[in-house]
Order: sequence, then structure tokens, then C-alpha cells
Amino acid sequence: MLSWREIFIYSENTPLIFSQYLFLFLFTIGFGVFTLLHKNLRVRNIYLLAFSLFFYYKSGGLYFWILVFSTFVDYWCGNAIFKAVAKSRKNLFLIISLVSNLGMLFFFKYSYYFVGLINGWLGTELKAINFLAAFSNMSFGTHHDIFEIFLPVGISFYTFQTLSYSIDIYRGNLKPARSIVDFGFFVTFFPQLVAGPIVRASDFLPQIYKKYHLTKEQFGAAVFLIMSGMFKKMVVSDYISINFVDRVFDNPMLYNGFSNLMAVYGYSIQIYCDFSGYSDMAIGLAALLGFTLPLNFNSPYKATSITDFWRRWHISLSSWLRDYLYISLGGNRKGKIRTYVNLMLTMLLGGLWHGAATRFIVWGGLHGLALAIHKIWMQYVPWAESGSKCYKYLMGVITFHFVAFCWIYFRAKDMLAVNHMLGQIFTNFRGHGVWEVIVEYKWIFFVMFIGFFGHYLPRNWKDSAAGWYSRVPDVAKAAIFAVVIFIAYQAQSADIQPFIYFHF
Repeated sequence: MLSWREIFIYSENTPLIFSQYLFLFLFTIGFGVFTLLHKNLRVRNIYLLAFSLFFYYKSGGLYFWILVFSTFVDYWCGNAIFKAVAKSRKNLFLIISLVSNLGMLFFFKYSYYFVGLINGWLGTELKAINFLAAFSNMSFGTHHDIFEIFLPVGISFYTFQTLSYSIDIYRGNLKPARSIVDFGFFVTFFPQLVAGPIVRASDFLPQIYKKYHLTKEQFGAAVFLIMSGMFKKMVVSDYISINFVDRVFDNPMLYNGFSNLMAVYGYSIQIYCDFSGYSDMAIGLAALLGFTLPLNFNSPYKATSITDFWRRWHISLSSWLRDYLYISLGGNRKGKIRTYVNLMLTMLLGGLWHGAATRFIVWGGLHGLALAIHKIWMQYVPWAESGSKCYKYLMGVITFHFVAFCWIYFRAKDMLAVNHMLGQIFTNFRGHGVWEVIVEYKWIFFVMFIGFFGHYLPRNWKDSAAGWYSRVPDVAKAAIFAVVIFIAYQAQSADIQPFIYFHF
């Protein structure tokens, strides 16, 4: 039995996430109220804004106020940019938006990293100070540790979202939201708030002025997405993470090269099922409320080149980086060398966006280098784009293994762990012990197989399954949903694991 405190008070140890019983309970109640209010657009939008703010409070605690601050700043900047006549004033308000958003992101996410770099270079002993905690202690008599800086949940996502709003108005591609309520609803809409997809105002704002409409087929497709997302997250991703991948990555020297290699493959499907599972649930939940969110994953490991991979993986981020960073740097308009430099800078910054660590920069740099090499390859081997099936299969295998290799830098706890893992794979493989490892971890490898098998299924098969689910009677829908939920929660071997991208 849930207590009122569990329902209404934020808990640092158990932040609210989609795969919790509590979220399912709250969403069921919230959706029931929504069905009574949806005919009045104004009331509906205010209600969903309030529900979204409550969701964020339950997910991130008092960092709720950072989200509110960002919302008000960008709403004001957007209006000011739109109304300004002089170019200089437009530039001024755009700079205010950029500085406020990127400044917050830098402070919360990169303070420790860059202070550490400075101390390493100069031999100093500087410390990052949480000026917000210091202000609270001085003004309200609190006792926060001023040397602790916690990353607000979802800040990397909603700062990019609000930044795109200001930039689009500056470029003349968008008119401001009609009210702070409408803009706040766009920023805080809970399905995509803490881990994307990164939604553009030009795509979302028009939807909040439309009447709610949900057909039986759309309802079935939405519930199917939620089910598939929960299965990916709780049955595949969490299971192989807790029981195998985390153990190997945390102590690679305790395992032979084959186990380390299997952990790399395991993490490849783990992060896909975790992140795409969240995206599936986000898109499905939004659809139940009558809103369309953009596709964020499109079978990325089917890619036949690194360029193709980034058209399929975290699509909302890769398109954001393309439109607001790569193109702003000059894109491919300033010669070949500048194009390669722009690609490299974009991916280096994309790597840094994921985390304040050298390994993330290396990860981004490797992808940037690969993108540049692929552009050169396509310039001198133009027939490759329409190559034979055999050629595309080979390129698919190469692309997947390059991406999996890069995941080592993404997942390992530090660069030393990266070196240990690569060393084990290439110098301590122990082929004679492969069968023993397979027998010991047979269920782990079976779940990994299920994950990859589901990923590589043809798209039309998945669409057919969703269509079939939409057509079955409601009683059958409910029974199937209950079975999937039961399996998902039975698969848990420990506490519910947070989504990987909550850390970014």
C-alpha cells in the first residue's frame, strides 16, 4: 500500500521513472482525470503542465526550480527576439538565451571536470563551488555542502530544447508561443522531459492547439509501444546489465578476453534497449494523450555506414547537432577541409554533451573521424552507396563493430579501464575457455540474443505485430498487457535501474 509520502514527496533514493509501479499508478490516475478535461484545450494544457511539473519534481526534487527558471528566461528571450527590430537587439537577447542555458549546463555538468583539468595543468588545488547552495545557506540558514554539485535530471535535454526555440525565432523560422502556459507545456511535457526525444517547438506547439483525437488503432499502437519499451528496458537491458555487463566493465581484469568481448556486445544491446525502450514508452505515453513525438531510433545496428548509423541512432540529438551546431559552423559550404573540421568539432562537442570526461570526448572524436573518412570514401568510391547486398552486409558488420568498439569508451569508468578491457580482448582471449563462459552465462547470452533478434527483425514484421495488437478485442489487449507487465517485473533481479541517459 502506497503512503501519501511515497506519492507526493520526492525521494532521492527512488526518483520517479517510467518503469516503476508508482509511475504506472500515477499515470493511470492522471490519464483518468485527463479524459474528463481534454475537451477544453486551455484546461487540458494547464492540467498537463501541472502534471508534468509534478512528474519532474518527483524525478529531480528541488532542481524543479532550475527547469522553471529556464522556461521563463527562454519565453522572455523568444518574445524579445521576435519583437526586436534592430539586429543588435536580436543578437543581445539570443546571447542572453545562450549564456543562461549553456551557463547552467556548464556549471552543473562540467564544473568538476574543468576545475580538475586546471588543477592538473597548473598544479593548483581549486575546488568547484555550488554558488546556489552557498546562496541558500546565507539567505535561508540551510546547511548544504557547497562543494557538492549534482546534475539535474534531464538538463541536457531541456536546455537544448529551449535553445532551439530561441534560435528558431532568431532565424525567422518560428513565431513565439501564445502564452507562458503554452511554452511551459512544451518545455515540461513529461514523456520526453528527462531523456528525450528532443522536441522542436515548431513540431510540438501546433499540436497543443488541436482537439484531442485518438482512434482505436492509435490507442493500440500506443500501448504496444509502451509494452515493447518496458520489455526492452526491464527484461533485456536491466537483466544483462546487472548480471553480466556491469560486472565485467567494473573489473575487466577479473575476466578473460572472451568475457570482455561479450560484455562489449552486451553493452551494445543494453544501451540500445535501455534508451530506445525509454523513447518507445515516451512516444507511446504522448500518443495516448494525443501528441506525436519524433522517432528517435530506427534499427541503428542495421546501418551500413557510420553516417547511416547517425541517421538511425538518437535521431533527435543528431538532427539537433546538425541543424544548430554543424550548419552554424559552416556545414559543408566552406570547402572540403572545413567540412571535415566541422564534422569533427560537432562530434567532439556531441561527445562532451554526453558527459564531463575525457573518454566521452574520445568517443565523440572517433565518431567524428569516422564520419569524415566516410565522406572521403563516398567521394572517391561513389558506387558504394548502391553496392551489392554482399558489400552492404560486409559494411554493416564493420559499422556495427566500430560502434561497439566506441561503446567501450562510452561505458568504461575511466581510460585505465578502457586500456584494461582492450588488453584483455587482444592479449588474453583464452579461446580454450570459451565454452565454459558460454555455459556459465547461458541465460545472459540467451537474453542478449533475444535483444539482437528483436532489433534485426524486419520493420514490416514489427509494424504488423503492432497492427495485430490494435485489432484484437480490448479484453485481449488488457490480458496481453498484463502478461508483459508481469514478465517485466518478474525479470527484475534487483532494484529498478535508472535509465542510462538520465545521467546525461
